[in-house]
Amino acid sequence: MSKQPSTNVKALQANLNIPMGALRPGAGHPVKRREDTVDTEEASPVTPEEKKPLPGAVKLPGPAVNLSEIQNVKMMNYYLMLSSSHGEGVLSRYQSLRLEGRMCDVVLEAEGVEFPAHRTLLACSSDYFWSMFQDYTLESGSHTISLPALSSLGLEQILDFIYTSWISLSPSTLEVTLQAACYLQITHAVDLCTHYISESIAPDNCCFFANIAACYGLSEAFNDSNSFIARNMCRIIASEEYKAELMELNLDSLKEVLVAEEMPGVKETELLQLVLDWLECNPQSALQSNALLSRIRFGLVPPEELSQLSALKPALRTPFIHSVVQKALNYHFQGSLQPLLQSVHTSLRATNKILLVGGGPEANRPQNQILTYEPHSKKFQPLSASLPNKIQHQGVCVVGNFLFVLGGEVVQVDEENEKSAVMTVTDQVWRYDPRFEQWEEMEPLLQKRAQFACCVIEGVIFAIGGWGQRGEPALSSVERYNMNEGCWRSGVSLPYSVHGHACATIETGIFISGGIHINNSESSKEVLFLNSVEVDAWQRRCNMSIARFGHQMATVRGRIYTFLGMYEPFCDIERYSPEQDQWTRLKPLLNDRFCYGLTATGGKRVLMFGGRKWQEGQEVCTTNVLEYDTEYDAWREVCKLPRPLCGIQCAIMTLQDPPET
Repeated sequence: MSKQPSTNVKALQANLNIPMGALRPGAGHPVKRREDTVDTEEASPVTPEEKKPLPGAVKLPGPAVNLSEIQNVKMMNYYLMLSSSHGEGVLSRYQSLRLEGRMCDVVLEAEGVEFPAHRTLLACSSDYFWSMFQDYTLESGSHTISLPALSSLGLEQILDFIYTSWISLSPSTLEVTLQAACYLQITHAVDLCTHYISESIAPDNCCFFANIAACYGLSEAFNDSNSFIARNMCRIIASEEYKAELMELNLDSLKEVLVAEEMPGVKETELLQLVLDWLECNPQSALQSNALLSRIRFGLVPPEELSQLSALKPALRTPFIHSVVQKALNYHFQGSLQPLLQSVHTSLRATNKILLVGGGPEANRPQNQILTYEPHSKKFQPLSASLPNKIQHQGVCVVGNFLFVLGGEVVQVDEENEKSAVMTVTDQVWRYDPRFEQWEEMEPLLQKRAQFACCVIEGVIFAIGGWGQRGEPALSSVERYNMNEGCWRSGVSLPYSVHGHACATIETGIFISGGIHINNSESSKEVLFLNSVEVDAWQRRCNMSIARFGHQMATVRGRIYTFLGMYEPFCDIERYSPEQDQWTRLKPLLNDRFCYGLTATGGKRVLMFGGRKWQEGQEVCTTNVLEYDTEYDAWREVCKLPRPLCGIQCAIMTLQDPPET
């Protein structure tokens, strides 16, 4: 005779509704005895005090059950299955009924055109119809519902979407479709219209799409349209047809376009003229006009043109805009102070690029062309403004997005005998303004210098060591360029004369390393430090593990990385920790390299451009661009230069982008 379950177990099976997973996995299954349990060990009796409920325990309904009695009660498994074709089949059948005119229980009317439909599907697809067809509404019993706010084409488009999930969009049908979708509160159709705008923007429709997006509150499409207009402004204003459409652009879009940080190939004068023309076509209050014009970067407009426009255009003579214009005009006449007076009104609408200044295809043959490198696209472009001289061993730095080229050796090649050249060390200082693509000669150095170290601390340029002429002793002097006064002043001299050394900065501290000292023909391992604000003497720091000359250093995340110099027997690089005053060897380059360009990219990487190396017993110039990842201590080649280059000096600054193609 089989054993019957107890009354408690039956009650559990009949009344207790336990959700799947409420019991821990394995609950109710026999528990295996541990092999190491001693059979003779007796369990301690449980005292009343120990019989306390577990924290957070939930009391289940029904009579108390001894769990030992339900060990053999099996919980049934089940699967939740989904048919992806069922919903499509239902819609397809609804569409068939609609086309056949069967079971339609409501007629929608717009512009005199009637559209039979099914209340249930309309209510499930639209919040508007869901509310309309409630039992307590007047329309719930109406057979025909008039929608005078909608066009027949728009209503037809939306009904097609409700019954098929497909919608046909074009610039000619977009607005009526959006009007119907928004009015009937069919969010999925609105989303498709938004996606269509974002994917279909072109120069001939971007202004139209921006206006549509602004009218119907499509934030994503609004932002995409405005971004497209900004990126392609150069093409748009170059076409009379497209420019005419700009005159119809809504105010909010124009405001957003004018705050864009990138606008390739567009001069600020063109933007100013565009805004003035738009204000003539779309008169605004003084408040709105000021808000629009304040987005123009007047510091980028040449002073002659700014003065002329200010005299002719009333919109530029309101008290607020007049003060902004006067501030910009004053900036243009500040000379050496300009790098310290930077603001959004003097910042280019462009991206950062790496400049490769100087250098040439072989030693002592520099060229005056400057290359620019865009790290994301890995493309090189020649800078429109060439160097004033063919120069090598120069110092290069950037202050306030002005490029400074200091000293160096001017190379003049004999036209009759190209193998002969005259090299003269100079004290000239040139400043390049990318806003107007102009070079300007500044106050010269106190001493002629080449192969010296150059750096910037809090807007002050330092020129450190170097040599004055070939064959003459190296220099120990240091000079600082004071931009407030527009002149050079002597700084804290080095404890020894040196040239061919490298320089790096951390906050207000200057570090120099290596080089060749006076009366010494060998490279040095020594490292010096100067706190440019608090200390009036150079201090020695831990020596490098390798003597170096003609090497370069870069600062990344508070650490200094030292790279290869000239004629080093190994290819090791090393890292310096200022806190520990300690150098650490890192992964070497696969091949030797010297006279290269080097710069940190602002993240965790360092780029090395070109340079020379030994190949089959000869020095050859290279085209490789190498990237060093400081986080993973790894090297890789990212691209190649358009031609072999060596003797490059690198700098990072914002430069105007060419128009997008």
